[in-house]
Amino acid sequence: MTPGPELAGRVQAFFTDRLIRQRQASPHTIGGYRDTFRLLLVFARQRLKKDPSRLGLEDLDAPLIGAFLDHLEQARGNSARTRNVRLAAIHSFFRYLALQEPTHSAVIQRVLAMPSKRYDRRPIGFLTRPEMEALLAAPARNTWAGQRDHALLLVAVQTGLRVSELIGLRCQDIILGTGAHVHCHGKGRKERCTPLRKDAVAVLRTWLRARAGAPSDPAFPNARGGALSRDGVEDLLAKHLAVARTRCPSLKRKHVSPHVLRHSTAMDLLQRGIDRSVIALWLGHESVETTQMYLDANLELKEQVLAKTTPFNVRPGRYRPDDRVLAFLKSL
Repeated sequence: MTPGPELAGRVQAFFTDRLIRQRQASPHTIGGYRDTFRLLLVFARQRLKKDPSRLGLEDLDAPLIGAFLDHLEQARGNSARTRNVRLAAIHSFFRYLALQEPTHSAVIQRVLAMPSKRYDRRPIGFLTRPEMEALLAAPARNTWAGQRDHALLLVAVQTGLRVSELIGLRCQDIILGTGAHVHCHGKGRKERCTPLRKDAVAVLRTWLRARAGAPSDPAFPNARGGALSRDGVEDLLAKHLAVARTRCPSLKRKHVSPHVLRHSTAMDLLQRGIDRSVIALWLGHESVETTQMYLDANLELKEQVLAKTTPFNVRPGRYRPDDRVLAFLKSL
């Protein structure tokens, strides 16, 4: 077997050569892979009593990777879906190793053969229109932070931007003239423009005047002027949810995350009869099939279908045409 220190070099080359140079991966992808390997190497150090810089490729075998995945679920409380994301990052690294280290093919193939874990797919969570209105009314708009939070939440529920897209917005990305819209860099390096309604334009115009930032400054900064973090968005959302729940009791039964606001936008569009392909375009989905989950979760549409059916053991009625005058009026 190859001596231990080779692993450190291969990990560094995987990030600098494979991800950054060859694939030109986004900062979000690199950050996710980085977190996976930090967790894995810390776990390996605790399990094997060896520093990460002394680990060999043969140390990261299938039993150790399996124990690490169990540790994620049992000790860290990660879901099966998060576990699968971590395994996907590990698989990507080992596919890279398969080209670079053919002498370790036996170890590599056993790791690559590890399957993703199946899990139950629960219906997605989303807010109804009254719940969204209660949330938007929660921030105190007589303060700087309240104006920022209200503007951010309004943009979130109206555009359906991902939290990474929201915190990445710059002042220059918000166009408030004719054809008002926000311009964002989305998942997979895709750029898209999402139009704004007049109410959002008025709120954002007021906020940007109070913000008084340069074109390249974050549109929704933190208290120090830098871009908000994901944790910062979650904290402000939790703060305003506490207020909104006192006004809208149905919110007490719901777990609301920034991504739930994105789902709420999609469900609101779907319930207003917008076609799935348009919703996919609006949200920046790679495929129209991604929007299928909104159809599955839309109880209102299912109730409309149920209302058109006939109960069992009920004789179907005979068709009787409308009165001629009523039919004429109905046709107008």
